[in-house]
Amino acid sequence: MTEAAELPPAPEQAREVFGERFTDAVRYAELLAEAGVQRGLIGPREVPRLWERHLLNCAVLSEAVPEGVTVCDVGSGAGLPGIPLALVREDLNITLLEPLLRRTTFLTEVVELLGLDHVTVVRGRAEEVLGKLQPVHVVTARAVAPLDRLATWGIPLLRPYGEMLALKGDTAEEELKASATALSKLGAVETSILQVGEGVVDPLSTVVRVEVGESPGGVRFAAKRAKAARAGRARRRR
Repeated sequence: MTEAAELPPAPEQAREVFGERFTDAVRYAELLAEAGVQRGLIGPREVPRLWERHLLNCAVLSEAVPEGVTVCDVGSGAGLPGIPLALVREDLNITLLEPLLRRTTFLTEVVELLGLDHVTVVRGRAEEVLGKLQPVHVVTARAVAPLDRLATWGIPLLRPYGEMLALKGDTAEEELKASATALSKLGAVETSILQVGEGVVDPLSTVVRVEVGESPGGVRFAAKRAKAARAGRARRRR
């Protein structure tokens, strides 16, 4: 059994990024380093680089998110990027969507402990909640799946003219090119690659932005959404 790695002190950039929520960001980092490792949500080798590689890398995603919108963080896992985003953006209404019970239990504990009243934890897969969750303006994701597969889960959850923001690494451009046909079939009308976090993270965080038109997910998902909505209304009338 290896000794747990020690969480380093928060860098100065964290104070600037998280502002009044800096203390909560520190508590979240401690929870990831302790309970997160113990419950197998993150690897112990990630602890020394929690701030730069995880919390700050996710927090700077806020640069790409419009003001006052609804957000669904698909495959939220240990809360990345959803929790850091929530800490820096109290104007957002965020849903953390995660299928595994041990992860949603952890997420619920974090949300309650940090008093994140604008965050809701939902257990389920994206394809299962389609038509049950209200469509959102923005879908976020990090390290969930290759872009083409992620898009089939995330894009159908969007409102018309919404956007998916996926944190990616060096493969961003390659994935975007390989996914072009699939994204088009899912209703994407515009794609781009953004670099965010200037002066905060090095290297910069890479974000793939996929903007959709009036039919997120394409015709097939529009029909599926409508069917699920009708079923939901029928259940409420009983």
